[in-house]
Amino acid sequence: MTTKKPHASAGTKSPASSEESTASTAAKTAEKPPTGSVAGYVASASSKATKRAYASDVRHFIQHGGAIPATPAMVAEYLAKLAPAMKVATLERRCVSIAQAHRDQGLKSPTRADVVVATMKGIRRQHGTRQRAVKPITRDVLLEMLAVLDQQKSHPTKAARDRALLLVGFAGAFRRAELVALRVEDVTFHETHAEVLLRYSKTDQFGKGRSVFLPQASGERCPIQSLKAWLAVAGIETGWLFRSVTKGGVVSDDPLTAQSVALIVKRAAKAMGREPEEFSGHSLRAGYVTTAAMASLPTWLIREQTGHRSDAVLARYIRPVEKRKIPSLL
Repeated sequence: MTTKKPHASAGTKSPASSEESTASTAAKTAEKPPTGSVAGYVASASSKATKRAYASDVRHFIQHGGAIPATPAMVAEYLAKLAPAMKVATLERRCVSIAQAHRDQGLKSPTRADVVVATMKGIRRQHGTRQRAVKPITRDVLLEMLAVLDQQKSHPTKAARDRALLLVGFAGAFRRAELVALRVEDVTFHETHAEVLLRYSKTDQFGKGRSVFLPQASGERCPIQSLKAWLAVAGIETGWLFRSVTKGGVVSDDPLTAQSVALIVKRAAKAMGREPEEFSGHSLRAGYVTTAAMASLPTWLIREQTGHRSDAVLARYIRPVEKRKIPSLL
């Protein structure tokens, strides 16, 4: 049996595996302004993930001939050049990022100019705005993924983490960013369930928080038992819940990144003979909603688990399930 070190010592950092190597670099940020200052509060107005997305978009714009400040013609040319190969939603986000970069410097945004607005309108008309829908990881798909994980005898620590992550992600209908933000202190184990405190989420940027209940399941498909098994094998008692693991089985002090969740899902999909590009980190959350709809759970109960404020978004998952029940009139 290979001896596993719970986590790296205080003075050193363990090397992360390939799919998790961005964990530390993604977390690096500029020096924070003083707490309680105007600059500090302004800096907290947007999440770190949003700031990273803005910075990445602006870098891409500059790498393709743009500049800050930019002219309307410069932005329009950039959009037209990338339109054939890039999703409309991505181009729209790039416009938001470019506009924000100008506002940060007290400059007028070129994205509101007529030529840019007309260019985006033409792109939407020619290329459409339908977003790619990833396949949900329904209950049956999840169980198949878990069976594949059981065959990973050479990497037991990583397999234990992936099993817990997939089960908790599905049972809690978590977004990938919510999963990697969880800490041991956020989980309270009870006799028949576990209660998870979700401190922040996409729809709760101000930390109001809400509790998500993970019900107990039978056997090896139980998210609670799988989570306990992962914590035990990793030697984790405090801090980040899901962490990077090296090929040698060493558990890092660093949390997984949101991208790592997607890569874990894709790797499991590939191992079971599915096309990895058909799935993403969001497939776990989508899979819970789809499976719940197939089981005829009322929408209010599904929303209790997912945190959706209305049935409008849930309808994207529930309507396809309901359509399958339409009988033939012939």
